Amino acid sequence: MSSPTHRIDLPDSELARAAKQFVYDVSPAFVAHHSLRSYLFGRELAAAKGLQPDVDYDDELVFLSCILHDLGVTEHGNGDQRFEVDGADVSARFLREHGVPEARVSTVWQAIALHTSVGLAHRFGAEQAITHLGIGADIVGNDKHLLPSGYADHVHAAWPRHDLGYALAELIADQVQANPQKGPPLTFPGHLHQLMYPVTPTVTWFEVVGAAGWNDRPRASTTTP
Repeated sequence: MSSPTHRIDLPDSELARAAKQFVYDVSPAFVAHHSLRSYLFGRELAAAKGLQPDVDYDDELVFLSCILHDLGVTEHGNGDQRFEVDGADVSARFLREHGVPEARVSTVWQAIALHTSVGLAHRFGAEQAITHLGIGADIVGNDKHLLPSGYADHVHAAWPRHDLGYALAELIADQVQANPQKGPPLTFPGHLHQLMYPVTPTVTWFEVVGAAGWNDRPRASTTTP
């Protein structure tokens, strides 16, 4: 049995098991492992911030949001939208097919659609915020100092990273390369595409403004020498 600081148990409802199996069936291992680790890290970070599962937040909803959040990078979930929105839509469809009430579907949809949007998720609810915490911890190490000592090593031993940060960027960039509308200028998918395909011209904010055709011009400096 895991010690309290090495707690890696997962929700065991029929829906949670079905969602995990679905993700592992349609995703590369590094995506599925990342999705699962995001839940574990999110749960521990929530605890570090004084939040209790099924008291301050719905633990099953956080698990569903985390385990399903990257379906948009899979072939199964690849559509014509940003991967975050494709993933949210595929996840909502999965939940509705399993009879999940619409209010709960909406929470998961929001958590997934917002998961790369820093500064937004926490304004929607605890489940959305904790999902964002867990994903951010696993991708870029946000708040990892709040995890119990040795916890991350224990989780990584069970679910290896497989160079996640680079492997995931490659998947997202390849989707945008094949379908540019999946990575609009100034978006996270668009940024990854520019990193992975550096020969692609970088579109700046001022180029977007100029393309609008409203003839906006730079304002004269009001700074007094």
